[in-house]
Amino acid sequence: MAIQKILFASLLICSLIQSSHGAEKERLFSELEKGSLEVTTKPSREGAGVVLDAGIDKISITWKLSSTGSKKEAEFKTIKVKLCYAPPSQVDRPWRKTHDELFKDKTCPHKIVARPYDKTTQSIDWILERDIPTGTYFVRAYAVDEHDHEVAFGQSTNEAKTTSLFSVQAISGRHKSLDIASVCFSVFSVLALLVFFVNEKRKAKIEQSK
Repeated sequence: MAIQKILFASLLICSLIQSSHGAEKERLFSELEKGSLEVTTKPSREGAGVVLDAGIDKISITWKLSSTGSKKEAEFKTIKVKLCYAPPSQVDRPWRKTHDELFKDKTCPHKIVARPYDKTTQSIDWILERDIPTGTYFVRAYAVDEHDHEVAFGQSTNEAKTTSLFSVQAISGRHKSLDIASVCFSVFSVLALLVFFVNEKRKAKIEQSK
């Protein structure tokens, strides 16, 4: 009897997960209201060939309700701002692939900030996080309803995602303090080895003189 109850509960949980998953599948990026938000970015360093350093450089981001307004503004509860991969950084990288089904979409995995909706201009100076991979990026802001479902968006680039892009160089994984410690350890090892050989030579001479 206990086993039957466990099996029934398991089936019920699975069916609930599937139904909720199915509901998510119906939410498509192509059905979101486009251009509802005006988003602009200004990197701390600009110019041809400039590559920003993760963990050091920052992006000044602003967003506000589009000048044309939005038919879905009444549904806006939260604005979620995200860092997104531009097409050049998605080539041959299926884990960054763009999908129309929102639950599958991997374009914008990096969360920047989430704030309650306000139609006036909002801004943030965001330091590129240390774990941001090397790549080319833009910023997108989603308007989310009370059910945490995206209903509209705006982005800092054009629809083809070819303008106002910026490049980021990831941290190499090494830190100056680690390099210094490594050098010190190497020097200490060499000195210790020299002292060992000198002592061994002394011992050999003493043995020979006896």
